[in-house]
Amino acid sequence: MKSALGLTEACELIQAKELSPNDYLGQCVARADEVEATLKAFTVRAKLADLQNQSKPGPLMGIPVAVKDIIATKDFVTTNGSPIYKDFTPKEDATIAKKIRSLGGLIFGKTVTTEFAWRHAGVTTNPWNSAHTPGGSSSGSAAAVASGIVPLALGSQTAGSIIRPASFCGIVGYKASFGAVPRAGAFPVSGSLDHIGFFTRSVKDAVFAFNLLRNTEIDEEDAILIPELHIKPISMPRIAILRTPFDDLLSSEQIKTVEIAATRLSDAGASIHELTLPQRYWDGIEALAVLMSCEAAVIHEQHLLQSRDLLSNDIIELADRGNACPSSVYIKAKNLQRELRTSIGKYFENVDVIMAAPATGEAPKGLDFTGNPIFCSLWTFIGTPAIALPVNQSSNGLPLGIQLIGNYKEDEKLVSVAAFAEDCFRAS
Repeated sequence: MKSALGLTEACELIQAKELSPNDYLGQCVARADEVEATLKAFTVRAKLADLQNQSKPGPLMGIPVAVKDIIATKDFVTTNGSPIYKDFTPKEDATIAKKIRSLGGLIFGKTVTTEFAWRHAGVTTNPWNSAHTPGGSSSGSAAAVASGIVPLALGSQTAGSIIRPASFCGIVGYKASFGAVPRAGAFPVSGSLDHIGFFTRSVKDAVFAFNLLRNTEIDEEDAILIPELHIKPISMPRIAILRTPFDDLLSSEQIKTVEIAATRLSDAGASIHELTLPQRYWDGIEALAVLMSCEAAVIHEQHLLQSRDLLSNDIIELADRGNACPSSVYIKAKNLQRELRTSIGKYFENVDVIMAAPATGEAPKGLDFTGNPIFCSLWTFIGTPAIALPVNQSSNGLPLGIQLIGNYKEDEKLVSVAAFAEDCFRAS
């Protein structure tokens, strides 16, 4: 995989006037031109001249950012991965896109998503092997960062759509605590579950992006405020390896990857032990499916009435399940979500983070199936922060990694341990 500048490195060089923004943008466009015919990460890209003309001072001056195609952009078509919106250009940017521009960043283009960020896959390929999926639904965003086109891309996660593609593509994927990053202007999958997050090449870069783009005021539903994060030195992190009812789905190589990660962390001074959770937590995965389907039924009501022939069976089936779900079941799912978000804290009293598999194994072969999100779903349901880190490669040369999970609103502790872990993995 071609090496490329990380986000903070590029920003520092540009701010120090050691790197010309125009030259850097030219390098990024050239890289996209080189790989896009096979990668197919973008639905649309800005022209180099337009990017160079838009460059202005700010902490993100000259930085091209790839934006998932469910996030509204006023100067690009926002298709939501659906033919229904193939010609739709929003009148204004999503809140997070406005933030990027206000900080001097540039929207490099819109990245391929599965249809309405649900299952029906797009055309993007895995940058490590084009015969394999990059994961979904944030397919193009993960691939764009992993292939060296841009140093930062926006994705979203409603089950496993940041952590899983980051793992499949061998990069860092960070989903902050639910509500910490602006969602206004992103087409919803499920308002109770949707997170906006970041793809980068390092933990430091993910923290840098979060600090610039996080919520700084409560101006939308479910928004929370998390102060600026700092990666703090940590010498003896306490890490719990999670055992789940679904571990029989893990490939032998994914199991080995978690073991390798645990050994390297232990050798570096971390304390490691195993953790199991009561069944009530795993009931949260079924409850997630309830929230998603019920809310999708409302979101897609008009699509079903007016454009049903343009919807995939995946979306139709999702909405149909929601329409058939009793309101009492939905209310119970919401109550369980609130309960678990509070009660999960007791499992972090004696550990700093939980470590788990991010996916069942390497990226599946073929482009129709973007992978099983089951190892990410509980943490999305609860809303706890999670971060994916690359560890090694499979026998097929594809990335394998882990995810670390923190307590709700304890993002700083999570990213500090993640930086410690990243150093361990890179040193080995």
